[in-house]
Amino acid sequence: MNKLLLPALSRRRFVTGAAGSALLLGSGLPVRAAQNSSAPFQVPELRGREFNLTIGLQGVNFTGKDRLATTVNQSLPAPVLRWKEGERVRINVTNTLSHTSSIHWHGIILPSNMDGVPGFSFDGIAPGETFTYEFDLNQSGTYWYHSHSGFQEQTGMYGAIVVEPKDPDPVVYDRDYVVMLSDWSDEHPSDVFATLKKMGHYYNTRERTVGDLWQDVKNKGLGATWKDRQMWNQMRMSDRDISDVTGMTYTYLMNGQTPDDNWTALFNAGEKIRLRFVNAGAMTLFDVRIPGLKMTVVASDGQNIQPITADEFRIGSAETYDVIVEPEADKAYTIFAQTIDRSGYACGRLTADTALIAEVPEMDYAPVLGHMDMGMDHSQHSGMDHSQHSGMDHSQHSGMDHSQHSGMDHSQHSGMDQAHTGLAKAGMGSTAEIVHKDSEKGPQVDMQTEMPVSGLDDPGIGLRDHDTRYGRRVLRYSDIKNLTPTLDKREPGREIQLHLTGNMHRYIWSMDGIPFADAEPLILNYGERVRITLVNDTMMTHPIHLHGLWSELETGDPDYIPRKHTILVQPGKKISYLVTADAEGRWAYHCHLLYHMAGMFREVRVVKDGTDHQHHHHNHKGHTHGGHS
Repeated sequence: MNKLLLPALSRRRFVTGAAGSALLLGSGLPVRAAQNSSAPFQVPELRGREFNLTIGLQGVNFTGKDRLATTVNQSLPAPVLRWKEGERVRINVTNTLSHTSSIHWHGIILPSNMDGVPGFSFDGIAPGETFTYEFDLNQSGTYWYHSHSGFQEQTGMYGAIVVEPKDPDPVVYDRDYVVMLSDWSDEHPSDVFATLKKMGHYYNTRERTVGDLWQDVKNKGLGATWKDRQMWNQMRMSDRDISDVTGMTYTYLMNGQTPDDNWTALFNAGEKIRLRFVNAGAMTLFDVRIPGLKMTVVASDGQNIQPITADEFRIGSAETYDVIVEPEADKAYTIFAQTIDRSGYACGRLTADTALIAEVPEMDYAPVLGHMDMGMDHSQHSGMDHSQHSGMDHSQHSGMDHSQHSGMDHSQHSGMDQAHTGLAKAGMGSTAEIVHKDSEKGPQVDMQTEMPVSGLDDPGIGLRDHDTRYGRRVLRYSDIKNLTPTLDKREPGREIQLHLTGNMHRYIWSMDGIPFADAEPLILNYGERVRITLVNDTMMTHPIHLHGLWSELETGDPDYIPRKHTILVQPGKKISYLVTADAEGRWAYHCHLLYHMAGMFREVRVVKDGTDHQHHHHNHKGHTHGGHS
């Protein structure tokens, strides 16, 4: 049976109310932590081959208000599970909630009936029931687990997984820490979602003001400013729509600790520290740096990569990155994770001495969307962030067509199978024509990208000038190469082009303009090699997660293609990856932003005989993945 380490709860994490106290007393956890505990808070860890996990409610207080969280073993985050490659693990999960729950093992390659998606791979875990997950571990690295039911993930149901390699680790380090980032709201998630449906930009406090208008006139002139404003107004879009849900309602947590609590990691002089970053944020992309420390990035989504030095990296919801740092013993460092829209941050401290203070840096400027983020023709200005350069008039660029292509007939182009267009060499990305399907026409789609370029070498909005402005090297997808050679070097047999679509004003999300409830499954034949090209026809960055299969990101070197489970697709950009359909079954495929998931979702069905094309309408109402409580 597993070994359980029980640290004291911090002052903000005590359980409230008589019922909560009884629950905690029964578990052996302290009801309140000592105010002056010298040992920093650490998330509990479980080791072994068999685990008992209990899903339940727990009182928490992050903001001065008592709230209920959904937790595993009464810990937020859930306990870190430390497994060993080559072993078989057995996890007994008991649900004490009054409604169905589930656990999805994010990034773990396993049989589909163990994947934990209600309605796809099993029925979910009913109230009062115990479900046993059991599977072999054929990989190592940093992963995580979370609920795939309703909005439970948003209310605290997430934890990290560390799978130790069976062979000697190519990464040398003296100690390691999980750094789990997340977003907490005192509002009930269903209320947040209802608010977004009424007003998609409700949580955006950075909408343009009269002062911004005058500043633009001063920088660009009246004519250019007028054209620019007119364009945005016609599209009913805002160039400040960077995040749907922001620091207006969110408190950002690092290992369950608020910035005031300042989670602390200790080290000894001369040690190499491995930090395992996991983004468990329901709706938040973080930009991570440790002022005064270079980071050597050694793993992406649990897979070892050729080490690359960076000062900063963006981590999308559900992504993981492992870095090595070599801190000096007489300094304290702040691990700083600011949100993509700069509306807040999570932070912690890395120090050899708890008496040392680490200064928390100011957040960077808030980014503004530009023509580059709308998929317009910016071939003359590649690599520039026009949100910072306001002296240019791009109003004549017509790269985006909002007229829905009324004069063109694309009905003959399914866009799903573009083998006939001539595929690029495996690992080098797509050369296929961008095709907007008929299903993208209509009020459910408010934007189409006409000239998307690859997002591989673009660090992303708000990061593009950090090298010149701050002297910080930002990690790009194009930097990432697998440590070991590509396993499947076959050319893809066909290409699937999928468009990420939505209407921000109405808060509707979809793929190819079709929401999940109306979508046919994507059929992959067992053993085939396919290229998936995602085109982002929205102005938000979407982290796209394919369950059960590796997404092999085409970063330009076909011999060392990195394997990921979640891939960021930037506004107005495209990105390609290869998939070997080596796991039979029904798999979820979706945007990992929780409030997008109900619509921006597909079923991927891997079939052996190629004949399983039956209609997929199998009681969606019973599904409890994102957006359905």
